[in-house]
Amino acid sequence: MKTIRDWPEGERPREKLLQRGPQALSDAELLAIFLRTGIPGKTAVDLARELLARFGSLRALLQADAKTFTACKGLGSAKYVQLQAALEMARRHLYESLQRGEALTSPQVTRAFLLRQLRDQPYEVFAALFLDTRHRLIAYEPLFRGTIDGASVHPREVARRALELNAAAVIFAHNHPSGDPSPSGADRQITARLVQALGLFDIRVLDHVVVGDGETFSFAEHGWL
Repeated sequence: MKTIRDWPEGERPREKLLQRGPQALSDAELLAIFLRTGIPGKTAVDLARELLARFGSLRALLQADAKTFTACKGLGSAKYVQLQAALEMARRHLYESLQRGEALTSPQVTRAFLLRQLRDQPYEVFAALFLDTRHRLIAYEPLFRGTIDGASVHPREVARRALELNAAAVIFAHNHPSGDPSPSGADRQITARLVQALGLFDIRVLDHVVVGDGETFSFAEHGWL
């Protein structure tokens, strides 16, 4: 059986990435580079294609828990640990972009960060980006967990934390595990309460972003703030 080394150089995933960049690779080719080796009778690309077919998508594979992931032939605890480390590095890379103060002039990067943090949570998480007077990031913090309504999100606690951090502005975000980012009536009500509570301390609410399955809804962009 031919190995990847027997392929034309322009078709080998590693060489292709070096020559054309990672965006030129398919999901299977990117996964093959991560896997590094195949199993008897299958190249790393063959194994990657089989795994993608089994899980249904790259995202589903990346979301798999340790038990499901390591049950697949060709994968194990070492690969699972490596994958989780790579995913966490990606999250921290986005966070550092925000920390440098560049991202808040770019709604796209901010939304990408919030998507990465909240999209795959199995339950609702209410979080905040606390900003200074120049709208640079002070901290990103998940604040509440569970159904977002008046009983679970406490404006007093949010105001207390904003004052502790000496924040001048806040961007709120929470996810909808259903995948639909459309705000509910409760979302609008709690946002209004937060705006009112923080306004007492001259802390501006710049936006409330609802994260769905790959899509977001911005209160600010729809004129709801």
